Amino acid sequence: MKSGFTSIIGRPNVGKSTLLNQILEQKIVITTNKAQTTRKRIKGIYTADEGQIVFIDTPGIHKPLNKLGEFLLDESKMAVPDADLILFLVDGSEPAGKGDKWIAQNILQTEIPVIIVMNKVDRIKNMNKVEENLLTYKLLFEKNYPVVKISAKTGRNIDTLLKNIYKNLPEGNLLYPEDIVTEESMRDVTEEIIREKILLNTSDEIPHSVAVKIESYIENNDIDRIYATIYCETKSQKGILIGKGGSLLKKIGTEARQDLEKITEKKVFLGLEVKVEKDWRKKENSLKAFGYEQEK
Repeated sequence: MKSGFTSIIGRPNVGKSTLLNQILEQKIVITTNKAQTTRKRIKGIYTADEGQIVFIDTPGIHKPLNKLGEFLLDESKMAVPDADLILFLVDGSEPAGKGDKWIAQNILQTEIPVIIVMNKVDRIKNMNKVEENLLTYKLLFEKNYPVVKISAKTGRNIDTLLKNIYKNLPEGNLLYPEDIVTEESMRDVTEEIIREKILLNTSDEIPHSVAVKIESYIENNDIDRIYATIYCETKSQKGILIGKGGSLLKKIGTEARQDLEKITEKKVFLGLEVKVEKDWRKKENSLKAFGYEQEK
């Protein structure tokens, strides 16, 4: 039996969280088409007859512009040293860019095995173009790393990817009970789902300026009662998030509640309010209060 840790590393929006949800066949990580959707390392645990793969989903790697950006970069860096295997996930529909080159030179100079995972290859009909793009990624490394071409969205070749992952993991017993798929608590999951609905329903600077904090989570047999605060950086952002007559806040709350009811399989009451915390992304105390603090 094989068991070990596999870190998923790549630029923003290459499909890391979509891939993890596809493998686990359930949603444990939020996904949108906006950068910085994933802000923390999240464990997803896949168990099969061959053994157990503990995936570490990481924030997309990009140049940090503030304290939050520095935290995101550190979260990705910290997922590398203790991994048994690294999946370098790339957008196979386009050639390697500066961001991919930076990751290869600064994050993936390691003795840990690496698999280049080309996602989104279903977007290209011309196979010659796929091979041309592949060459640009292979040339980023001196070592000849194996390559798996997939579609995280459709599930294409995921079985092949899993076989390649197991080949690179050490022999060992299960690291977690076989019915566990994540370490995340319902408070963590709720914060992320609320933030996902904000990302999907807003634009411009709003998605990156928002943090969500659960103030109270009370579980009962028939209903969970949850109270959460959405923090933004300016009064104008607060007005946008609330919307005319509270319409947008109500929409965000309704969509989040519906997702939470599917997960908990019972009724959920979700109370939301919006507060301003000026420039919170630049302040270490604010980052710590919102859970963006590196684990020791």
